[in-house]
Amino acid sequence: MHDISADAYSQLDMRSDWSARWTTAWRFGRTAAGYAVKDLGEVDMTSSVPVRRFTWRTDQWHRPGLGYLVSTGRHHGFESFEEELLLLAADFSGSLVEALAQPFRLRFQSVNGSIAHTPDYLLLTDGTPWLIDVRPAERIEPEDEVKFAAAAEVALVAGWNYSVVAGWHDHVVGLIDTLSAGRRRMSDPLRVQEQLLLAAEDGPQPFGTLVQRCSLEAVARAHAIHLLWHRRLGLQISGPLTDASAVRLSAPRRRAAGRW
Repeated sequence: MHDISADAYSQLDMRSDWSARWTTAWRFGRTAAGYAVKDLGEVDMTSSVPVRRFTWRTDQWHRPGLGYLVSTGRHHGFESFEEELLLLAADFSGSLVEALAQPFRLRFQSVNGSIAHTPDYLLLTDGTPWLIDVRPAERIEPEDEVKFAAAAEVALVAGWNYSVVAGWHDHVVGLIDTLSAGRRRMSDPLRVQEQLLLAAEDGPQPFGTLVQRCSLEAVARAHAIHLLWHRRLGLQISGPLTDASAVRLSAPRRRAAGRW
């Protein structure tokens, strides 16, 4: 995450009526609609569509695409590897309800005049929504900081969280990529998942040990990753997934098994 500088906040024009003067533009199908920041609570966000289209060109430097999310059962647009990773991380969180790409265009006032900014994502969760901008740390310019500061103030008024995702620890990238391979629905004619969950009732144990206790270790590895993604097994994510990584039943299953 990126810490926004105090200087960026000082460049915002936040006189007493700022939340009425700053505006947001949304799209609902082919219909455009505008809302003052103070009125964001009135927006039917789940009916909105991206305020601008994703584009693909052979000469562009970034890498756009569509990523499937288990949480929504749909594909969602991204414009870079960093944004794709954010979507996977949000999907893995277990709390994602909806992911809105480029949800609105913000127009705000600064000491240098009117500025427009389109945040990258608004993630609706089963808790507080997250407004998020994605920008690698080495590409954040002073003018970006001002836009991020404005977005943070808008999120505060709306009752949302706000973050600038500026990079990831290397092991997080590898871990999410590994686990995401098992996120889709899997058939289990050999009932390997039952074997894994039953073995996990014995308490925390290395990943390698857990899968070796099943009838087919190679098949169990794939199903264990599926169960980890879907929070039926738990994993300490402070490092990469290896055979030595400690795996245990998820909290709800520990309660059901009387393992508290």
